[in-house]
Amino acid sequence: MAKFRTIFNLSEGEDDKEKTLETISRNITFKGANLWILACAILVASVGLNVNSTAVIIGAMLISPLMGPIVGAGFALGIYDFALLKKSLINLLIATVVSLSVSTFYFFISPFKDVQSELLARTAPNIYDILIAFFGGVVGVIAVTRVEKGNPIPGVAIATALMPPLCTAGYGIATGQWAYFLGAFYLYSINCVFIGIATFLIIKYLKYPPKKQVNERQQKQVKVTITILIIIMLVPSGYLAWSLYREQQFRKNADLFVENEFTSKGYTVVFKKSDFNAGKKKLELAFLQKRFSDSEIDSLKAHINGYHYLTGTNLIIRQDTTDRFTALKGDILNEIKSSENEINVRDAKIVQLEKNLEQNKFDTKQLLNESRALFPQIVSMSVSRNEMLTGKDSITAFTAVIYAAPKALNKADTEKFADWLNQRLSVKNVVVLRKE
Repeated sequence: MAKFRTIFNLSEGEDDKEKTLETISRNITFKGANLWILACAILVASVGLNVNSTAVIIGAMLISPLMGPIVGAGFALGIYDFALLKKSLINLLIATVVSLSVSTFYFFISPFKDVQSELLARTAPNIYDILIAFFGGVVGVIAVTRVEKGNPIPGVAIATALMPPLCTAGYGIATGQWAYFLGAFYLYSINCVFIGIATFLIIKYLKYPPKKQVNERQQKQVKVTITILIIIMLVPSGYLAWSLYREQQFRKNADLFVENEFTSKGYTVVFKKSDFNAGKKKLELAFLQKRFSDSEIDSLKAHINGYHYLTGTNLIIRQDTTDRFTALKGDILNEIKSSENEINVRDAKIVQLEKNLEQNKFDTKQLLNESRALFPQIVSMSVSRNEMLTGKDSITAFTAVIYAAPKALNKADTEKFADWLNQRLSVKNVVVLRKE
């Protein structure tokens, strides 16, 4: 047992308590270089969020001095130092206001205001954010109290991620998206509170002596005041952690319910929305093809109460009175039929045109040779079927034969030529013309 205690003994390697207190007090203040570093870190983080670069955001967190006043506040609570607590909270407020102002200004002037995944990730806190903030705070304060500070401090700065939520809150202000501002600032507040709680608990565990007041009555008042502040901080924080845990479990089991009751049975879920607000649980679903009867919906509502944390959930399945899949299928079939009709009409027109072309097709070369046997002066000719529209909107068809010759055929030869062509072409409407 003694060996076990030695392994987990935090007192080994601990720095002098007075020296640690001096270091923490020095890192609380935001002025001069600290303030410039903070403003530049906020700008870097804002750019990282704007371009969705995780590497840039991590770099900004590494140079951020925001942990100082939060650890200072937790330390002050642990040693009942009201003056240190007041100083820490004032400097944390200054740092928060400066950070919000710088990030708001950047996003206001930035031409790129699209919501990136890194921004969205800082708008909805969950139970894991509490765990990260708490255990990150534990590691941070342990590292601060060591003689050899070691490597944990940069890792704590990255893990607790204080700056990205503040920058996201600034983005919400700059773009007027207050839901983003509230969600991100809520996450920032959670991080601050649970880092402070972790610091307080470690300081108590390491048995840092409470600060002695000159006046014993004043010392008692300070202890009572800080004890009340500790209770005010711990009770709501415990309730917040429990609420976020319940919400996390609700969403997890809602996904499990959808998987077991719908997805695994081949039903395609096209819409899913789960709400967990003030204990009012609601799950809305819509499907691509499947339509549920009233009895099936009642059965599903009964089944949902069998899942942990889903008891009392209002299950809403969105479906209207029209079978949209069948209607869509009918629309597609009608479209296909319409397309087929258009194709048939087009094919008929093509056949008619081909028929017309076939009818207008003559062996002009053979006709020319035969015509020159009768009338040697003909040197060339063309034959075509034509239509003439008369004044009574009637159409008269005729076959036009145009010949070229040095000298025109006389009237008798023209009539003879026309009679021969009527016989040769099996028509009765040949019109003979000479090309001038």
